[in-house]
Amino acid sequence: MAEAQSRISSISAHDAREQEARETIQELGTSPEEGLSSEEASRRLDQVGPNTLQEEEENPLLRFLSYFWGPIPLMIEVAAVLAAVSQRWEELVVILVLLAINGGVSFWHERKASQAISALKAQLALRARVLRDGHDSAIEARELVPGDIIRAGIGDVIPADAQLLEDQALSADESTLTGESLPVGKGGGDLIYSGTTANQGRAWAVVVATGGQTKFARTVELVEAAGGHSHFQRAVMRIGYFLIGASLVLVGLVVSFSLIRGMDVWAVVLFALGLVLAGIPQAMPAVLSVTMSIGANRLARMRAIVSRLAAMDEMAGLQVLCADKTGTLTRNELTLQEPAPIEAEDPDEILLAAALTVDHDKEDPIDRAIWSALEDPAAVERYRIVEFRPFDPTRKRSDADVERDGHRFTVTKGEPQVLLDWLGLSGDRARQVRERVDRLGEEGFRALGVARRDGEKGWRYLGILPLLDPPRDDAAEMVRDTKAHGIDLRMVTGDHPAIGRQIAAQVGLGTNLKRATELFERGNSSHEDQAGIDWSIHDAVVGADGFAEVTPEHKYNIIRHFQAEDRIVGMTGDGVNDAPALRQADLGITVSGATDAARSAADLVLTAPALGVITQGVEEARRIFERMTSYATFRITETIRLLLFLSISVLVFNFFPITPIMIILLVILNDIAIIAVAWDNAATPKRPVRWQMQRILAIAGVLGFPGVLESFLLFWFLQGPMGLPHATIQTLLFLKLLVAGHLTFFLTRQPSWFWQRPHPSLVLFAALELTQIAGTLAAVYGFLMPAVGWMWAGVIWGYAIVWMFILDAVKVFAYRRILQTAPREEQVGRTPTAEMGG
Repeated sequence: MAEAQSRISSISAHDAREQEARETIQELGTSPEEGLSSEEASRRLDQVGPNTLQEEEENPLLRFLSYFWGPIPLMIEVAAVLAAVSQRWEELVVILVLLAINGGVSFWHERKASQAISALKAQLALRARVLRDGHDSAIEARELVPGDIIRAGIGDVIPADAQLLEDQALSADESTLTGESLPVGKGGGDLIYSGTTANQGRAWAVVVATGGQTKFARTVELVEAAGGHSHFQRAVMRIGYFLIGASLVLVGLVVSFSLIRGMDVWAVVLFALGLVLAGIPQAMPAVLSVTMSIGANRLARMRAIVSRLAAMDEMAGLQVLCADKTGTLTRNELTLQEPAPIEAEDPDEILLAAALTVDHDKEDPIDRAIWSALEDPAAVERYRIVEFRPFDPTRKRSDADVERDGHRFTVTKGEPQVLLDWLGLSGDRARQVRERVDRLGEEGFRALGVARRDGEKGWRYLGILPLLDPPRDDAAEMVRDTKAHGIDLRMVTGDHPAIGRQIAAQVGLGTNLKRATELFERGNSSHEDQAGIDWSIHDAVVGADGFAEVTPEHKYNIIRHFQAEDRIVGMTGDGVNDAPALRQADLGITVSGATDAARSAADLVLTAPALGVITQGVEEARRIFERMTSYATFRITETIRLLLFLSISVLVFNFFPITPIMIILLVILNDIAIIAVAWDNAATPKRPVRWQMQRILAIAGVLGFPGVLESFLLFWFLQGPMGLPHATIQTLLFLKLLVAGHLTFFLTRQPSWFWQRPHPSLVLFAALELTQIAGTLAAVYGFLMPAVGWMWAGVIWGYAIVWMFILDAVKVFAYRRILQTAPREEQVGRTPTAEMGG
């Protein structure tokens, strides 16, 4: 049996290797008349295991707790411990709430993979008809083993990979695996696959692979392997690590030097708590999540559901969009084109003959297309169907004996070559049919032959019906919009290249489509890197306009090739076969009518047929990106200012410039105000945008280091020429750090002058000014600090505003001369009403 199982795996992996069904039956030691015995089936079940897809169960609680382990969570937890030790209960509550929110969001996001896998498993059959001990019976599909003889009929989900017995035939819907829009005819010796559906006919087959050995299992494995940290997550981690590293170094220096100098231990601990809270980006995940949630809600009003908030960032940087043809660029419904007469007097005669063979008892896409093309369906009712012979996968045609006004005739429709062979046509007529079919195939059409026989006059080959799954009404517009937004659109389809080229030409895409089967089969495993990228075919993959005859694994690998060039890649799809690629893509998009597996694996679910919402979502995401970049720049700038100023003051001047409670109050006011960035107005870049940490750090340095000098100049002025008491100086420095810090956000919003468009939203402006006023009132009237009065508050405000103009000039110079930022013309500076203050 071990050898048999090895052979079974080989058959499944190589997708119908040339072998007669009787040879397979002999190798598997089974009988097409009796099937396996119950005892033999039990032994094989013990050996190969149940016909199920295995999944390791993980304790949800332990998984949830794992999100509180890591550099950023641990640093926030240290701050929580310090707050508890110092009995700062308000700060402790705020920190713990932030921890819970951050952990909960991460836990919810990671459950997406398991949801996609569960949806895939739901596609599998639960029961199967099997021949055991010579009896036809129904058993649980999980009990099937290689060698079982199973029966599949119309509507049945195939329970395992199996090979049809001799003289057996059926039609199978393999769209779950291949994306093919039409059922595939299967004959004796052909393989049928687990998870596909029998569309027509009834047949017996021998099981050749079960469980993890099936072709369907490979799709699930790809979904499990796909994914990884998003660009947004990596950017946030880099910012967090930078701020944590800077905080640890400076806090360590401050604590060490303070204790060496014999300063009060408790005062040093409280000050260290302030430094930790000032340096750790504890509110950053919440701020960014709120910002993206606002954008997600706006997309929801456009009938697009964002299932993963981090996807908003990926959408902003989307560079390559791989669009599945069927159901995404096309309607996923066949339509009849202009009939091509061969012996018919006119196209209407061909259409009428075909309509008389329509099977109204079945939902066949070809029959539906023919019936929909009739201008007057009532005309068919004038004919009486004497005998109807439905489509049979073996005969590959359908026939009808028809009568009208005492005149009887027979009509048939089927594959053009099948009709030629059956009718026995040859010579010029047969050559004419073949040439017409070949020409239609080159143009991307599917062809259906129609013939008629009147009494004893013999058969006439009436003509050819061209069928096409037409583009969606909005497909061409979507292609234009994506190109206008700097997104490279590539077609991916399981159909023949000619069909793909036909659709590509209609919607405005390039027609250089590559056969994925040929492309990846000519690859060389010796050229693969550690990530599994085959560089021998890489240039051919990224250079193609699209891909045809793709499998789920092909789609998955196509995505990975583009990602290997550090491109942000999107994928649209609607079937189970798209799930691995949707999961692997940086941005997975499903359209209306998608399967549960596709929706679970995707990041953006379109609930309306229109695809134009994709580009609208890109615009919204790019505005969100601008807001998040502004916040990140502001947060790093403020960290530089606070940590360096506070640390240098202690290390060099042996003086606490502000008290620990002032630091905590400053952090709280900053975090409360800056959440309003989610409602800010922002420009819309025309091109994809990416996190550029060097640029963010450069601008933060340009604004941060002069800000430190600004604080020390004020410190010198207040202590030296003015000779103010230390307690008063601390209050004035607190007010300066608050006012100047809030004004800094107006500078980080854009590379141009702060007074230019887009102007701050009313919500952001009010939040910043109200918190500044609250801090000013605390300083003027002495809340948690010595009072300084209105005169000194006015001096501080004037000092901060003067420096605001100076720093803005430095920023503009840095952007234009050092960073060489593109001019504002490269952005669309519109500010929709939805953004104006919420």
